[in-house]
Amino acid sequence: MHAVSQAPLILITGGSRGVGAATARLAAAQGYDVALSFISDESAARAVRADVESLGRRALAVRADSADPAQVAQLFAAIDDAFGRIDVLVNNAAIIARQSRIEGLDFARMQRIFAVNAIGPILCAQQAVKRMSQRHGGRGGAIVNISSASARLGSPNEYVDYASSKGALETFTLGLAKEVAREGIRVNCIRPGHIYTEMHASGGEPNRVDRVKDSIPMGRGGQPEEVARAILWLAGAEASFVTGTFLDVTGGK
Repeated sequence: MHAVSQAPLILITGGSRGVGAATARLAAAQGYDVALSFISDESAARAVRADVESLGRRALAVRADSADPAQVAQLFAAIDDAFGRIDVLVNNAAIIARQSRIEGLDFARMQRIFAVNAIGPILCAQQAVKRMSQRHGGRGGAIVNISSASARLGSPNEYVDYASSKGALETFTLGLAKEVAREGIRVNCIRPGHIYTEMHASGGEPNRVDRVKDSIPMGRGGQPEEVARAILWLAGAEASFVTGTFLDVTGGK
């Protein structure tokens, strides 16, 4: 293992686009070295890595499916080798499928959505806790899970499977926060609302935020950077007595 780097290290899963990419850039501006995982878009991941490096920070981009325990282990081994530390885990990687009523949901879709959105964060947190926890000789750290307002709202007629997977992530947040609270690790959760990201195209409606923005009390959709600021607040020392809590970034919805 290389010498431990001096700058804190943040790992952002699904860091090549949307909220993950915005969080990577803002983290670098705040002095973090940045590791990010991605699944498919290597050019986007390289662009984020270049942005981090242009801000004077170190960056690592690793292709890793967070639903695969072997790939998660390889991701953390790469971080060990490159940085020798991890201070913050942002469980951001998530998938959505085409809008559908329940009659149209096939089993493979359900399995994949739960594997990525619910099991993936548990696998990543497991690796992070082994490194962060004071009971394992770690320095402590912070985990920020990215849920969705859909966990409260249910996403009827669109994504009840996605919403359900985020509900599982929220329960995991509560349990893990209590489990590691005396080991120097804080675990919190962000619920973004309707945010302008590429994810809506995966659901079959790229302009979804514009369609629903009038239903948002603030009358507009959110920007990825607005979610990133909330993530990094929970990750940092300003939130030192905050654990097991949920922060809605929804414009009031």
